[in-house]
Amino acid sequence: MRVIGGTARGRPLRAPASSEVRPTSDRVREAIFDVLGSLSAIEDAKVLDLFAGSGALGIEALSRGASSVTFVDSGRAAVATVRENLASTGLGDATRVEVVRSDAFAFLGSHPGTYEVAFLDPPYAFSDWEELLDALRARLCVIESSRPVELPAGYELHRSYRYGTTLLTVARRLDVGPDREP
Repeated sequence: MRVIGGTARGRPLRAPASSEVRPTSDRVREAIFDVLGSLSAIEDAKVLDLFAGSGALGIEALSRGASSVTFVDSGRAAVATVRENLASTGLGDATRVEVVRSDAFAFLGSHPGTYEVAFLDPPYAFSDWEELLDALRARLCVIESSRPVELPAGYELHRSYRYGTTLLTVARRLDVGPDREP
């Protein structure tokens, strides 16, 4: 696993030693960032990497010009790995990065901020999508799952595509934008 593009391109990334973490493959990350690049969604964006795992998605966003990334994961090993990966890529600037050990719902309940892009890559058994998406304040959501996710009211599907067992869904929240707060 490595950083695909941007200032840290080619730098290796580690994955936490946990059966619960399923790192996003280089091929899938490249596809995600091709879509986000076509939407001009990453440059200067405030990004949330929820269920961060290795932090690969948020690190890729930083490497490609995101203004800030908040990494959230409930696992101790995952949080330690995110910090190691940030240090090894040189992207751990404390003014641009926050690493939080927390349950996703607890984090969203206590941090009501708005993001331009949110990466949502929970374990495949995760099923509380409606509650999660309702609590999230992000203009664009990139969802990784094994099966289709039904989007709640207020979201519109931008694109959905499958890579092996991974289904990627890019959705736009209609009531979050530069001039609107849900």
